[in-house]
Amino acid sequence: QVQLVESGGGFVRPGGSLRLSCVASGFHIDRHHIGWFRQPPGKEREGVACASISGDSTHYPDSVKNRFIVSRDNAKNMMYLQMNSLESEDTGVYYCATFRQCAGPPSNNDMEYWGKGATVIVSS
Repeated sequence: QVQLVESGGGFVRPGGSLRLSCVASGFHIDRHHIGWFRQPPGKEREGVACASISGDSTHYPDSVKNRFIVSRDNAKNMMYLQMNSLESEDTGVYYCATFRQCAGPPSNNDMEYWGKGATVIVSS
């Protein structure tokens, strides 16, 4: 059974950092592009990071570029999202996912598998 489970969400002040983790089971992530998307309250889903199968290529939308870092550990079948300099606009539910491609900022249309999400709240 394919499963992705996120952890590490929580409450943080503006300017703070959080690291999300995601463990995959039922398949091996080393054959997939991986990444994260989020859904802010009342807004559309937005892809925020992807990493290619090799891990050599990563892509982010301008909204999080230079603040978020996606990484993968194929041996542990895990992926991570390091989020720095968090802003209130980063509040939302964050989902780890696999993608059909990672040639630019991830698109919702390219999602294959995804988890149930982890809530991140950035507020003073």
